[in-house]
Amino acid sequence: MEPAPFFQEISDGPANGSAFWTTTGDRKRLRIGYWPADQDVCGTIFLFPGRTEYIELQGRLATDLVAEGFSVLTIDWRGHGLSQRLLENPATLHIDEFAHYQNDVDAFLQTANTLCVPKPWFLLANSMGGIIGLRAIMQGLPVAACSFTAPMWGIKMSLLQRLIAKQVSGAACALGRGETYVPGHDGQNYVSHTPFEGNRITFDRKNYDFWFRQARTKPELQTAGSSMKWLHESLKECRRITKLPSPHIPCITFYGDHDEVVDEHAIQERMKSWSSGEYVELENAKHALLLEQPKVRRAVISKTIQRFLQA
Repeated sequence: MEPAPFFQEISDGPANGSAFWTTTGDRKRLRIGYWPADQDVCGTIFLFPGRTEYIELQGRLATDLVAEGFSVLTIDWRGHGLSQRLLENPATLHIDEFAHYQNDVDAFLQTANTLCVPKPWFLLANSMGGIIGLRAIMQGLPVAACSFTAPMWGIKMSLLQRLIAKQVSGAACALGRGETYVPGHDGQNYVSHTPFEGNRITFDRKNYDFWFRQARTKPELQTAGSSMKWLHESLKECRRITKLPSPHIPCITFYGDHDEVVDEHAIQERMKSWSSGEYVELENAKHALLLEQPKVRRAVISKTIQRFLQA
């Protein structure tokens, strides 16, 4: 396991952060980030980022979690951050099969074991990381408890949009056009080219500016729009996972009342069947709950930690 580049100067994370290269079973090179707790270690939080996110964006969250006594291990998923990009156009967010993200999880676990990160282990997963994480738990991810923020267990669309998206993305893939952008997406990074007013990420200007500065300073960490194949595979995975029973581990799941990205109904239905789960809807919050206003962030972090310590 070799050291990988890590941009401490933009992360606002603990000063002892570092990154490492690892390789998946299907030979994709990934970057793993680690912030160890200094003392009174309560365990390690596996931080599964969302679509378009990367290690340095988790720095402020890592600061809060390390202050509570947790080490933090996180990842650039394939096609994200400095991990291996999947297409000739590296900006396009793409996946050939959604199950390939589980290869990333396997490599992540190997790194956790190699680094001997403190146990017990916990999962904190955001957005796309939420569906990757849920699948991983169902397949035996060894965590004592989990927390999901705006998990992508469904993509927010009207019924008509969903039918069209399924048919159009399927047709595009069948015709060899799976690498083209989803309609409405392009080669521009969202945060770099979207003003704060009207953005769909957060109500908090300071945290939006934090991501914006990173995007302008380190464009190589950023991604642009999603491919038709990514959309097709994501919709398939969302459908598949609804048919599986909820795991038997403690869970808490958060959703913002102004979320325009993920499907609230899918989240609520999942949590109704999670016997040891709790669902929390937060007021005046958009999609990126851990980049939201201080009141929202504090609620998510404090309730998550409380759930982990009770596990």
